[in-house]
Amino acid sequence: MSVIDTAPAASNAAHPADTLERRVKNRRLVRIWLGVVLLMIFALVIVGGATRLTESGLSITEWKPIHGVIPPLSEAEWQEELELYRQIPQYQEINRGMSLDQFKTIYWWEWAHRFLARGVGIAFALPLAFLWLTGRVEPRLRWPLVGLLALGGLQGFVGWWMVASGLTERIDVSQYRLATHLTLACLIFAAIFWVMRALAPHSGDHPPTARSHLAAGGLVVLIILQIYLGALVAGLNAGWAYNTWPLMDGAIIPGQLFVTDPAWLSVFESGKTAQFVHRMTAYALWIGALAHMVIALRRAPGTTHANRSIVLFALVTCQAAVGIATLLMHVPIGWALMHQGGAVVVLGFAIAHWRAFYGAYLLDDAKV
Repeated sequence: MSVIDTAPAASNAAHPADTLERRVKNRRLVRIWLGVVLLMIFALVIVGGATRLTESGLSITEWKPIHGVIPPLSEAEWQEELELYRQIPQYQEINRGMSLDQFKTIYWWEWAHRFLARGVGIAFALPLAFLWLTGRVEPRLRWPLVGLLALGGLQGFVGWWMVASGLTERIDVSQYRLATHLTLACLIFAAIFWVMRALAPHSGDHPPTARSHLAAGGLVVLIILQIYLGALVAGLNAGWAYNTWPLMDGAIIPGQLFVTDPAWLSVFESGKTAQFVHRMTAYALWIGALAHMVIALRRAPGTTHANRSIVLFALVTCQAAVGIATLLMHVPIGWALMHQGGAVVVLGFAIAHWRAFYGAYLLDDAKV
């Protein structure tokens, strides 16, 4: 039985059956809406990864949140956009002599990324307003959802802040800002997933241990950290170097790590160190997911929590395998996008697994 089914009898008695049924339907509607937003964010992350891998992110050199939704419509407008691109270091040092057709290819990637980002904002804001005004959003959820909308607006600003870092002195964007942009996107994705799962029925299975929820939360933190480190690797173009496994530069622990002053800065500035730390964190995540699964299977075999721990471990293992394959093949774009998308899938399932330890929101006024 679900938590919803086991709500106190006194609470149910206080509301007519049709009112309870209406609340259940409203929750289902909100979950569908949030699920659509999650799919759009997933697509946005994939397109963002393709934009990075094709070096397309600097092709649009101005931030026009409203007017920018309209792409160039004439040859003169295309020439104007190309001329703006010719003013930045990436063109002058990397793409000098690029034809208009070649420019259009990278332009469309960046335009699609920005267009989809605007679409996510609209798909969140307009239904939120409708559901709120028609009384379909529970009061306890309203301001958290507004907060998520605000984070989405901040993400748009962070995206432009990232692009701006590559328009004057660099030939690409700052790895710090790239990592911030991707991690914030994943945090928004995780928060929306958390809310959506809170509104869904949950099993009544007891946790394997009193600390299982802490272990599940710890795995989520490790996954987010790993995503951040992966963005640093991408921002430093470190994936195209040291394309061997399990050895890296001929050793399990290669030399010339943490050579900056201070040493910790190497994680952010040295491609070699960033890739090494990314690998080590992957091992830690895999071992953590394995231990979590083994404990759950020993303490509570057959429960929903144990079964989900198996799925989570399998997803982490598949993600690691795709990452290794991507590295060994020198980062082909298809495998790289599969790796980036896989990270979001692992994060989403880990959030669902973690949230399950807390049960669903109850359908009574005391909880609403």
